Amino acid sequence: MSQYGINTFGKPQQFSGAIQVLQESAIPQLLSLANSVGIKLHPVSTNNNWGYGSILVDKEPVYLLDLSALNAITPTNKELGLITIGPGVTQQQLHDYLVEHNWPHMVPVTGAGPSCSLLSNALERGYGITPYTDHFYACNAVKAYLPHPDLCEQKLSSAVSALDQSGNDFIDKTFKWGLGPYIDGLFTQSNLGVVTEMTLRLAKKPSSFCAFYIQIFEEDNFSEAVSFIRDLLESQSGMVGSINLMDKRRLVSMTCENPNVENNPIEPLSDEQVNKLAASKRLPEWMIVGSIYGEQPVVNFVKKYIKQKGKKLGRILFSDSILLKFARQFVRLPLNFIPAFKDVKGQLTSLKEGVDIMLGEPNQVALPLPYWRNKSSKGDKSRPLDPASENCGLLWYAPLIPMDPNSLKQFVSFVRSTMLKYELDPLITFTNLKHDCIDSTVPLVFDKSDSSEETRALNCLHELITEGCKNGFVPYRLPIHEQQQIDKSSAYWQTIKVLKNAMDPNNILSPGKYDSQ
Repeated sequence: MSQYGINTFGKPQQFSGAIQVLQESAIPQLLSLANSVGIKLHPVSTNNNWGYGSILVDKEPVYLLDLSALNAITPTNKELGLITIGPGVTQQQLHDYLVEHNWPHMVPVTGAGPSCSLLSNALERGYGITPYTDHFYACNAVKAYLPHPDLCEQKLSSAVSALDQSGNDFIDKTFKWGLGPYIDGLFTQSNLGVVTEMTLRLAKKPSSFCAFYIQIFEEDNFSEAVSFIRDLLESQSGMVGSINLMDKRRLVSMTCENPNVENNPIEPLSDEQVNKLAASKRLPEWMIVGSIYGEQPVVNFVKKYIKQKGKKLGRILFSDSILLKFARQFVRLPLNFIPAFKDVKGQLTSLKEGVDIMLGEPNQVALPLPYWRNKSSKGDKSRPLDPASENCGLLWYAPLIPMDPNSLKQFVSFVRSTMLKYELDPLITFTNLKHDCIDSTVPLVFDKSDSSEETRALNCLHELITEGCKNGFVPYRLPIHEQQQIDKSSAYWQTIKVLKNAMDPNNILSPGKYDSQ
């Protein structure tokens, strides 16, 4: 039981019990039983929702429904890249399957790492850096069980699936929108059903690929960098994947050890410390990281476009450049006894892992982040990392912001001042999926062994959300405890309440998750 209650932002949660589902046929029986005796169920896939959490147990007893054993992978159409997965399928499991069966396709990876569920990420409307950035948009079909006592024993699929008499269900799995009202979306960020099957459209591996990096050493070039990204995403749509824009503090946290981690209490890095560490690694004020996919002439064209449009921003590097190819060969030499060599080798290793992620190969390149203030354990990627079990403190602030330089400047100032007020390191990343809207993923990393620091982190997140909304910085996803703070009086949330009451009249499924109960 203890492994189910751990998280990255509070005390271990106490459940009434945990039920490991070994066969899908048990789910309708459990839903029927829950309706009969009045118990509450909460389904999880791999239970690795680090920094967000999804289980509310402080209102009433809840039994956890562990779906990790439902990890079947079923090929729908190899040539077209259509594959059907269960809730327990992890990024690594799908990658291994594609390699073993010679599929020329990419896993829709995320920074959460190899052990995390693909289905759950799509249902939380997550995204990644491979060509199909929006993971639920790449989901063609969902099959689920409803909690309603009269419907829970029938597996719900689309009207197209019900009409198709061919026996292969192919049309349902290739045409996302089906026939009639679109129901699949109701199962995202909700507690309206137990999803047991999802069909994904996978992106094909490109014949040519190149990652690009633009180091911006002048803070005054920030506005031009935003305009450059907006223009690139609009003009080269379909050839350029999502683009990350990371600030100097975030780059320092990725490449350096925290010099304050042994202090009590741990303080955020001072400007002097940040500048000193950045200078030692030659890190810029901002870094643009993106990817180009396509035939070689297309890749060459986009590279030329980036060189022309981005040359005033700072230093431009491409992953296929002769310089980086030489560096990768150089670091294979047995020179680890030289400190500077070890630094370069570490940076190039992280660079390679970043390129692998862009090509759909899951790894732990982003997982050391939750260990930034962990006194008892370091984020050593040579072993499997598990931030929750290793007592890392992590929360996520994930707002959407207009793709406008002035709005983004205001956001940067707001985040930095707010987080420093709570003595947390403001580590900012912008993820640019489209040319008109940006998501910023801001981690609140704290020392979970210090209860006062944990309280500050929770209070800081609440202020970021509430004050950010006043400025138009609206979150696209919320940790479970912040979901309870939303004003539910609007027509939207009252509609959700009507749907919840209709589909789950006994409120047996994940009470409190994105609803107005």
